[in-house]
Amino acid sequence: MDASRRLDGNAAAGLLREIFCWEMTSAAVTCGNCGATNAVGALIIYASPMGTVLRCPACEQPLVRVVRTSNDYWLDISGARCIQVTPDTAAT
Repeated sequence: MDASRRLDGNAAAGLLREIFCWEMTSAAVTCGNCGATNAVGALIIYASPMGTVLRCPACEQPLVRVVRTSNDYWLDISGARCIQVTPDTAAT
């Protein structure tokens, strides 16, 4: 890989801000376990004071885990193969 193109993660700040400002319930999530693709709004949710787990409705694999602390959000998307966000779902 060309070392002159190597930057630190701060270079992605603008791009990530564009992605995470959108309405996410219509985003498509592909399960890393069974390959099913569903809108976030169609996932099975288990919520508790310890956190929220979004599961695949086809195989019940945990796709997304979210924990909110007093200062931070922890987001684990390791169960998802990919998440597709379409620009026309952008929040206004």
